[in-house]
Amino acid sequence: MSKVVLKSPDAINKMRHAGQLLARVFSELDQRMRPGVTTAAINHWVEHYIRNELGARPASLGQYDYPFSLNASPNHVVCHGFPTDSPLQDGDIVNIDITLEKHGYIADSSKTYCIGQASEASQRLVDVTYQAMWRGIHAVKPGNTLGDIGHAIAAFAKLNGYSVVRDYCGHGIGQQMHEAPDVLHFGSPGKGIKLRPGMTFTIEPMINQGSATTRTLADQWTVVTEDQMLSAQWEHTVLVTDKGVEVLTLRPEEAPLI
Repeated sequence: MSKVVLKSPDAINKMRHAGQLLARVFSELDQRMRPGVTTAAINHWVEHYIRNELGARPASLGQYDYPFSLNASPNHVVCHGFPTDSPLQDGDIVNIDITLEKHGYIADSSKTYCIGQASEASQRLVDVTYQAMWRGIHAVKPGNTLGDIGHAIAAFAKLNGYSVVRDYCGHGIGQQMHEAPDVLHFGSPGKGIKLRPGMTFTIEPMINQGSATTRTLADQWTVVTEDQMLSAQWEHTVLVTDKGVEVLTLRPEEAPLI
C-alpha cells in the first residue's frame, strides 16, 4: 500500500465538508428505514439525494466496478451486500454503508439500523458494536498507535461475548477511497503506526454474534458469517488533530459522544 498522506488544511476543510454532507444523507435516511422498504429503493433514493440535493457524487458507484451507490448488509451479511428488491422485515438489522465525494475528497460512513422492533439480542449486538467503534475513536490522538485503536475495539467486543471480523478493516481515505494505512479492529497497545496530525482514516468494526469466520458469496462481493449468525457494523471517517480526534462524518445526535 502507498505511503500515509498527511492532509493539508485545505484538504481537511474539503474532507470536513464531504463528511458533513454525508451526515446529512444519514439524517434523511433515518426517516426511511422501516419495515417494507427495499434496500434497492434506498439505493435509488441515496443516489438521487447525493447527486441532486447535495451536488456531490456517490463514490462507491463504479469503484472497483461495484454496481450500486451503497452497500446494504442485512442480518448475517457482514459487509459489501448488494441492495435488493426484498422488503426489510420487522426485526431485521441492516448496515447501510455510503461513500460521498465532493470537491475531490471522499467521506465514508455506515450505520446499522434496527428495523421495526428488534429482538433484545439483535439490539444488544448493534449497541455494543456502536460502543466498540467509539472505543476505537476515543483511542485516536497523536502519539497513540493503530494497535491502540484495534485493542480498544477488540477488548470491548470480547468483554461482551462477541467476535471481531479480521478479514476486513478500516483504511486511510482522502482523494482515494482506500489509502494507507490499514486500520485493523484488533491489535496490541503501542504496536503499529504512530498517529500523527493530518492523518485521515476510517474506523469501521464488524462484530459477530458467533464466530469471526466469514465467506464470500458467488457474486464475489457479498460477505456473510460462516455460521449464519448476526453481524453488525458502524463506521466513521476521522481526522487526527493536534490534540486528539475529529469525527468528520459526525451526525448531530452524536455530538455529546466526543
